[in-house]
Amino acid sequence: MSRFALVNARVLAEAGIVDGGALVIEDGRIIALTDAAGARARTDDLRDLGGAWLAPGFIDLQVNGGGGVLFNNTPTAAGIAAIGRAHRRFGTTAFLPTLISDGADTMRRAIAATGQAIANGVDGVLGIHLEGPYLAPARKGTHDARQFRVPDEDEMAMATALDNGITLMTVAPERLGPERIAALVARGALVFAGHTAGSYEQIRAGLDAGLRGFTHLFNAMSPLQGRSPGAVGAALEDEASWCGVIVDGVHVHPGALRVALAAKRPGKLLLVTDAMPMVGAESPSFELYGETITAVDGVVRNAAGALAGSALDMASAVRNSVRLLGLPLQEAVRMAALYPAQCLGLDHERGRIAPGLRADLVALDDRLQVVETWIGGSSATG
Repeated sequence: MSRFALVNARVLAEAGIVDGGALVIEDGRIIALTDAAGARARTDDLRDLGGAWLAPGFIDLQVNGGGGVLFNNTPTAAGIAAIGRAHRRFGTTAFLPTLISDGADTMRRAIAATGQAIANGVDGVLGIHLEGPYLAPARKGTHDARQFRVPDEDEMAMATALDNGITLMTVAPERLGPERIAALVARGALVFAGHTAGSYEQIRAGLDAGLRGFTHLFNAMSPLQGRSPGAVGAALEDEASWCGVIVDGVHVHPGALRVALAAKRPGKLLLVTDAMPMVGAESPSFELYGETITAVDGVVRNAAGALAGSALDMASAVRNSVRLLGLPLQEAVRMAALYPAQCLGLDHERGRIAPGLRADLVALDDRLQVVETWIGGSSATG
């Protein structure tokens, strides 16, 4: 039995901020939220956090790469592990490695690698996010439109074959139609709309067929206009769906994000990074589809100058949500932890600080920089 306590923290607990709080952790789970005296009564192993913020570990639904690794280029369990190591330095304790539109063989390898990573116990990997290739050429972003297609029955079965983790799929609803969306949902996939030129009516039909949410709201989707609400209008109107947002000050204007916060039911916007290999790496460049992609001043663009993912990490997304959007720290943390957990149906295990839950945690200093990260109670920073 392994038992220790984290003491002298400002704990971002479910009921509010617990100043001078302490967590007692045993065998990778939180067994008590108390104070220093209560912790001392349970264990002699006290680890003083010096007044740091203690938050639930962040959960990222959209991680294309990190640590110099792009999932498309390295669709292996080792590649996933390298990506996870890079992101946990920034407070991410659980994630979905994300495959950008690619051929069926690469998809098959990525799915197999994800299953192997889970079997190997790679820290934090929850499943896979297949962002494409069932997307709209008119809203392709940096995706290779030559890879775009409508799946047949065999490919739908292959894409949803992961039986030991979560499969999140980003699709253009107008390309698949309600019947295919419903079929993917029936196979157990969580289906999001993204890279879509669909009309409001087409997106609404997709929601009725089982769409669960929207990938990087505002980006690569039909906009909200007075007589044509588009995908953005459907997303903001719908009460049940989730919306991932990239809060880097580049992908979406802070004013537009504040509009989304005002329009969307509380708890339905969640932070994602859309991170590329330069997160946690020295090199600002990588190769995608044979083209060099480079980050300049933190903005990732392809040779044509179009945005190509981000150099964002989740700790920065939390800081930006506080500084650019004016959110309280506790709500910014919920957008990085609780709401993603709820979206994935994992809030009974992750995304909150409460007795019985996994000890997936992040300590932040007053500048909201990561001090230390724990995954299953094990320190995982660096």
